[in-house]
Amino acid sequence: MNRNNAPKTPATFHVKSFGCQMNVYDGERMAEMLGERGMSAAADGAQADLVILNTCHIREKAVDKVYSDIGRLTREDGTRPMIAVAGCVAQAEGSEISRRAKSVDIVVGPQAYHHLPELIEKAGRGEEAVDTDMPLASKFGALPARAKQARPTAFLTIMEGCDKFCTYCVVPYTRGAEISRSWAAILDEARALVDGGVREITLLGQNVNAWTGEDAKGRAQGMDGLVRELAKLDGLQRIRYTTSHPNDMSDGLIAAHGEVEKLMPFLHLPVQSGNDRILKAMNRSHSADSYLRIIERVRAARPDIALSGDFIVGFPGETDAEFEDTLRIVEQVRYAQCYSFKYSPRPGTPAAEMDGQIPAEVMDERLARLQALINRHQAEFNAAAVGRRTDILLERKGRHPGQLIGKTPWLQSVHITAPELFIGDMVEVDIISAGPNSLAGQPSRRKAA
Repeated sequence: MNRNNAPKTPATFHVKSFGCQMNVYDGERMAEMLGERGMSAAADGAQADLVILNTCHIREKAVDKVYSDIGRLTREDGTRPMIAVAGCVAQAEGSEISRRAKSVDIVVGPQAYHHLPELIEKAGRGEEAVDTDMPLASKFGALPARAKQARPTAFLTIMEGCDKFCTYCVVPYTRGAEISRSWAAILDEARALVDGGVREITLLGQNVNAWTGEDAKGRAQGMDGLVRELAKLDGLQRIRYTTSHPNDMSDGLIAAHGEVEKLMPFLHLPVQSGNDRILKAMNRSHSADSYLRIIERVRAARPDIALSGDFIVGFPGETDAEFEDTLRIVEQVRYAQCYSFKYSPRPGTPAAEMDGQIPAEVMDERLARLQALINRHQAEFNAAAVGRRTDILLERKGRHPGQLIGKTPWLQSVHITAPELFIGDMVEVDIISAGPNSLAGQPSRRKAA
């Protein structure tokens, strides 16, 4: 690899994560691992001896952005930091990254980043530092205990990988097969987070509700059992999870939404399309009708639940009539929020080789129509909150003096002006106004955290 004025023994680092919440979690764990080795976090890449680009491979533009960021890391004086490309782009492209971008020193996949310290040493010696193995042994056992968090919310990965093999998706190839972390390891990490000041934990997995394991007594458990056990932790006030698959919404998990007070009334459950032929071509293994029946059951268990989803428009072969089916399912469910994308062919996936690739201008028009409908429903959902009294967990400062921002149980951002309060407080507020993306509130009374 071309050293090109990069430091041989970096003392400072900066992690830049792209894409999903699991990448955010992985970025935090890399930072904690390097911190334990004596390195210090830098505020940005310009100040760091080592820059780690923790990448996403889901969208084509995200891949292009990585290479663009690599090019910008060379400084005006010709020096540059040591550069590591981590995550799913690293896994998918391997050593091709360092051939395409000569300034890259380290390439490490999402199942191998616990080897990062050793790779840094190899790169410092000018040796090739590439690790995209997917070992059977979990990386989690090699990571340090969770550090104290600077905020009251945290992500906690409970499983990784995917066995679903949706035809548009690279995750099974970049993250590997589904592997559930152990009951004990998850509870230990959750306790460490809560002891460090975290009040809300979001459980993560590519198909998080596919988690399975055995509890301390050797009994088989699904994610509903795990949620119920986590809810017993003193100091933990809220539990969320993402991302779910319809096929893994068990009876127990649906029941937990109505029975576990700490499990927030919010469910992200992607359907991707409202048309059964397209769903079959995507290998989604559920139908529009079976998905809607799940939604009915969830709403019966927790009537006030807010729903979120994912949609892909312009999947190969999608007709205008099939796209209209997607609009219909959006009308039926009326999501509180959604993620929607134009289909992006990923190399190596079956859909990339399918006939009937949709022209960009058709995808643009369909996405605009879909997003207009989603945005209208989101605005209506927010408007319905006006006059409601609810708790929010204060997470960060706002743009104005004395302003703080927190989340409702339904994952809506609420800004309040309350200079006497602090990040991490759980505050009862009255919602006084609503915008398309956030709410305004005022404290009704202080609630003990």
